[in-house]
Amino acid sequence: MSDRILKRVGVIGAGSWGGALAQLCATQGLETTLWARRPELAEEMRATRSSPYLPGLELHPRLKFTSEFADLAEAEALLYVGPAQAQREVLSAAHPHLAPEAALVLCSKGLERGSLKLMSEVAAEAAPGRPLAILSGPSFAADVARGLPTAVTLAAQAPHWGERLGRALAAPAFRPYLSADVVGAQMGGALKNVLAIACGISEGRNLGESARAALIARGFAEISRLAQAMGGRPETLAGLSGLGDITLTCVSRRSRNYALGVALGEGKSLAELRAGASSVAEGAETAEAAAALARREAVETPIAAAVADLLAGRTALGDAINGLLDRPLKHGET
Repeated sequence: MSDRILKRVGVIGAGSWGGALAQLCATQGLETTLWARRPELAEEMRATRSSPYLPGLELHPRLKFTSEFADLAEAEALLYVGPAQAQREVLSAAHPHLAPEAALVLCSKGLERGSLKLMSEVAAEAAPGRPLAILSGPSFAADVARGLPTAVTLAAQAPHWGERLGRALAAPAFRPYLSADVVGAQMGGALKNVLAIACGISEGRNLGESARAALIARGFAEISRLAQAMGGRPETLAGLSGLGDITLTCVSRRSRNYALGVALGEGKSLAELRAGASSVAEGAETAEAAAALARREAVETPIAAAVADLLAGRTALGDAINGLLDRPLKHGET
């Protein structure tokens, strides 16, 4: 495998995060093709040089658009940036059209419902034999698209691929820090979305900043417990793809998961919020899988369990909040 500089990349998924990463790649001089599921969206972006998910941003002239996987055949690396629950279907369809040696960089955060598998496990089954890496960390799409300072974790199964991808993606305002802990990077990214919903609910119910701080501290503890039970490293959870991502996602209404929680706390139903949504709040899809994974691993995760029960309609909002506040007193902080 050559260690030469990457020249051609594809980005699968044309939402806000996919568009932002495609913009980053094109700005870095990479020949970049952005794949959209809907042909009309690809044509709109091609004609207007803009994305409806990144208003006010002029897309780079080097950026190409398609809805055909065959147009990604020359890409040396593919960034998957679609919904986590669609990853198996999309990668299975894309796999036959891609170069055999092309790497996959998984940029979506979640656990697959039903199987409870990490995105790397799903990718290994849907598109076998490819080098895999995980891109995760505190990053809002609009910030990255506009070149604002951002630091993320790039965790790769093969160190030489991590270095190669890191060189391709690194920019003055976008710093990917390399890691070998693909499990820890994924667990932190997936579970913080569930915690962000809980923090948003607290905000929507006007429970105060002290309650939110307690949720963040306790949530970080339970995320760390479950991640380590799966083989993740403590230092990864304390880094960008763990604590860093929690810090961003659990305090800002720009976070889709936090905003979803706020709306739930204000009394809106999940059904009506989903009906009016233009983008996916991954935590709503991951919560049930996270709670089930914790039960399988015999790890106590009361916050994830409460969010899962609330979203599934097994408990009312007030009961879910009371259940968290009435946790038994014990030694220790969490």
